[in-house]
Amino acid sequence: MPSPRVIAITGASAGIGRATALRLARDGASVVVSALRGDRLHALVRDIEAAGGRALAVVADVTREEDMQRLVRQTVERFDRLDVMICNAGFGVEGSLNQIAHDHMRQLLDVNYLGTFNAAREALAVFRQQGAGHLLFVSSIAGKRGVAQMGAYAATKFAQVGLAECLRAELSGSDIHVSVVLPVSTDTEFHVVMREVCGVASRARGPRQTAEQVADAIARGIARPAPEIYPYRAARGLVLLNAIAPAWCDRFVKRFGRRVEPPI
Repeated sequence: MPSPRVIAITGASAGIGRATALRLARDGASVVVSALRGDRLHALVRDIEAAGGRALAVVADVTREEDMQRLVRQTVERFDRLDVMICNAGFGVEGSLNQIAHDHMRQLLDVNYLGTFNAAREALAVFRQQGAGHLLFVSSIAGKRGVAQMGAYAATKFAQVGLAECLRAELSGSDIHVSVVLPVSTDTEFHVVMREVCGVASRARGPRQTAEQVADAIARGIARPAPEIYPYRAARGLVLLNAIAPAWCDRFVKRFGRRVEPPI
């Protein structure tokens, strides 16, 4: 009988990360959860262990190379290996180009892109030694087709997709897989964090999904690795439409622009 997978997840204290940890632990994986909010991580570990699973909390900042080194090191020390790294940590801000503060753009790049880069880089070193492994980047459908007022966020998500594509080419033919997860708008704390960071929050119009639905798609993508994972399957059509008729797609996505929420 094969050993349970050992899976590390960044940004696991809430939303997609937390839902994915619970789902994968339920499936029998040993889960290492990482984020900045230690109280939430330890509560998550207690929930997993109470249900009979195995878990470890590592409080770490994805923007710090040494923290991601520690995440991978502690994972291997505890479970002897690392099979899957899910690069999930991220957030968004709303506004057109002239409205986005330089500091907010820098934060987006540091967390969404460099956070993915740092976690993937450390995991990949272990995967190369093992001869096998799986990187998953939790991006967004905005990483394949941008929408109005979300250019800063979408740019970091496009960067994740580009990194994944390059890594797939480099690792083609090996037993190291790279997948990018492309959710549509998901019911999480996304808009709450947006307000905390920049004082303005918005919600997307159009299709929505739950964090649990994304977690289910990620679980399927781990069981059967694929280059791209669409938790909301119809979103594939948007990518195709953008490829064959981008100008028409510009008009189409305009109806799904984000609705700014009033101040609290």
